[in-house]
Order: sequence, then structure tokens, then C-alpha cells
Amino acid sequence: MSFSLIAGAVALVVVAWLAACAEAGLARVSSFRAEEAVRSGRRGGAKLAQVAADPTRYLNVALLVRVACEMAAAALVTYACLEEFRETWQALLVAIGVMVLVSYVAVGVSPRTIGRQHPLNTATAAAYVLLPLARIMGPIPSLLILIGNALTPGKGFRRGPFASEAELRAMVDLAEKESLIEDEERRMVHSVFELGDTLVREVMVPRTDLVVIERYKTIRQALTLALRSGFSRIPVVGESEDDVVGIVYLKDLVRKTHISRDAEAELVSTAMRPAAFVPDTKNAGDLLREMQQLRNHVAVVIDEYGGTAGIVTIEDILEEIVGEITDEYDRELPPVEELGDDRFRVTARLDIGDLGELYGLEEFDDEDVETVGGLLAKALGRVPIAGASAVVELPDGRVLRLTAEAPAGRRNKIVTVLSEPVEAAGDS
Repeated sequence: MSFSLIAGAVALVVVAWLAACAEAGLARVSSFRAEEAVRSGRRGGAKLAQVAADPTRYLNVALLVRVACEMAAAALVTYACLEEFRETWQALLVAIGVMVLVSYVAVGVSPRTIGRQHPLNTATAAAYVLLPLARIMGPIPSLLILIGNALTPGKGFRRGPFASEAELRAMVDLAEKESLIEDEERRMVHSVFELGDTLVREVMVPRTDLVVIERYKTIRQALTLALRSGFSRIPVVGESEDDVVGIVYLKDLVRKTHISRDAEAELVSTAMRPAAFVPDTKNAGDLLREMQQLRNHVAVVIDEYGGTAGIVTIEDILEEIVGEITDEYDRELPPVEELGDDRFRVTARLDIGDLGELYGLEEFDDEDVETVGGLLAKALGRVPIAGASAVVELPDGRVLRLTAEAPAGRRNKIVTVLSEPVEAAGDS
């Protein structure tokens, strides 16, 4: 077997190995990391930034070099085997076996592992070779891509390392496993993708939870409602909750009454702003961009029949990305707190059956509501705000007074309700 042929094949495999390392390293280095290398004064950072600015071109140069060297090495090994073996089939079988093993280990697994483990060093070293090599090759890599695209169905060669959203998500998961990013960062990236598939009706505050004010109410009444409910933006309605005519802002009410105390007697419609309306099928991501452009923080959501489905704020959409937004006053509450004399502080989400058990009832249910908060809202005929109180009758004839306590959270929901027998409150 000719020594010169084998030496040539080994040299070509080494070049293919280096080209495969360059491919793996460049695929892992973004333009941002290249710019960081320049700012930190890393040797070769400027060349790396030049390559990272047009990764497709230089990846194709490395790919062309690797394929050409592999093919040439295979040809040399085959020729050497034909000289060594008398039977052609024996020579071809040995050549195929040798090149499969070499291509898999020396060009496939080994260099790609090194490139992924040390992407910055590998890509920086590759930049010194790829830049002059790309100038020498000129338009050859681009012409080969055009030919490949002409023969490839679909969109042809893609410019980035990711062919689909699924690939990018998998890369984010891999980055978290390798401790390159935190788990919360991984979740946030996934949430950004999911926002593109989220509809407004999935993030809005539903109509049943809305606190509204009628247009014929006064500014003083609106101020009182805003302070009691904790909301800084309140929808203004006309004939019904489906007839939203505007949004009143707490700061506008305060500004108006600060200028003139007589303004408290004016109608709330004189201080409201126009309402923005969006369909409940609108994409949440598109709405977020529109709100940013229009500097609008709240919109009224309309269902398919033209009725009010709820309202959505920019904070509601952001929560889909960053998670629940809470404040320093939020705390975990026990479902039931005994206060003595058959008085209990319970969470608004407590099942009414559990409320009945507190008063010795085996069964207490309602066809319309399931929670204590819902029971209070039904008795009031509206969404409860802090201090709202109503009486409900138990199946055994006893009467309870339910009182909504201070709201909590960004949406100012009533989280606790005070339950006490009417007799204990001094009423009969």
C-alpha cells in the first residue's frame, strides 16, 4: 500500500476534522458573544465579529472544505486499497469500512464535541483561516448554495441554525441543563413563544370580576369607588355593562378635584377617557405591541356577540411572560381563621360546602355559585369591594353576614371574607 497515498488521506482527514470543529464552534457563537469578545479585548475578537456578522457564508465555506477533504480522502484510500488487494470487491469493502469509521469518529463525533465544548476558542481560531479562504473562493460557496436550493423542495437553504421553533426551544432547554441560563430565564423564553399562541380572552379580567361605574354618577362617587376598590382605572358604563362608554382614571379624578372642589359634583362622564375596544380572539402578542405603540394600558374586550367580555391591561399580558406580579402586601393566607363566637375569616375561594361545615351543616350548596366570594357577589348583585356586606340564609334557617375585607394583589381582588352570625353581630 502506497505510503504517500495514506499520508495524503490522513492529512485530508485532519483538515476535515478542523473544518468540522469550525462548523460546530461557529454554530454556537452568536454575534452578541462576538461583540463581547471585542469589548473584552480578546485576541482575534475583531476577526470573530466579522465572521459572526455573516455566519451563513463562513459556515458554508467550512462545510465545503470538510466535504471536499472527506471525499478526497475516500478517493485516496480507495485507490490505495485497489493497489493492495487483487480482488476489486475486497478493496472497495475495506475502503468503505475504513472511511465510515474515520468519518464517524474523526470527522463526525470528535470535532463536533470539541466545538460545542469550546465554541469561543474554536470559532476564534477558525476565523483566522475562514476569512482569507472565503476571499480566495469568492462566489463558489454561494453558487453551490443556489444550485442546492434549486434542487431542494421548499424554502431551500436556511440562513440560521434553527429550522423551527421546536429546535430553538430545545436549545433553550439544553442551555438551562448546562447552567448557561437560569430556570426562570428558560421559562420566560418559553412564555414568549407561547404568547404568540395566546388569545386575549385567556388573559383578560372577565366581566364577572369587573368593578364599573355608571356614567350618571358623580366624580365624588367615582373617587370613593376607586379608593374602596383599589382600582386606578374603572370602566364607565351607560345603560348596562355591555355599554362601556369610556374609562375613568383615578389620577384624572384627583387632578380635577384638586383644581376645583366644586368638580366633585360633576358627572363622571366629564372626566373619562375614550375606551379602546379589542375582540376576544385577538392575539395577545399583537395587542401588547399595539398598546406599546399607542401608549394605552387598558382595553375593553368584546365577545363575538358585541357584548363586554372583560378588560385587559398591559400588566395582564406581561404576566404571561414574567409570571404573577405581586406586591409587598401579598401573603399566603390560611383558608380558615377562627375569630371566636362563631366568627370566621375565610378566603374568598373557600368552597361554600366547607363554610357550611364550620357551622355544623352536613350539606350546603348553591346551584349558581361554588365559593364564598361568589356567594357574597350573588347576594350583593355585583362584584364585592372592600367593606361590602350582605346576609345569606343557611339551610337550617340561620342567617350569616358576609363582609368583604381589604383587597390584595395587582388586580385588587377580595381575598378574605368575614363570616358571622347575624345574632352575633347584634342584628335580628
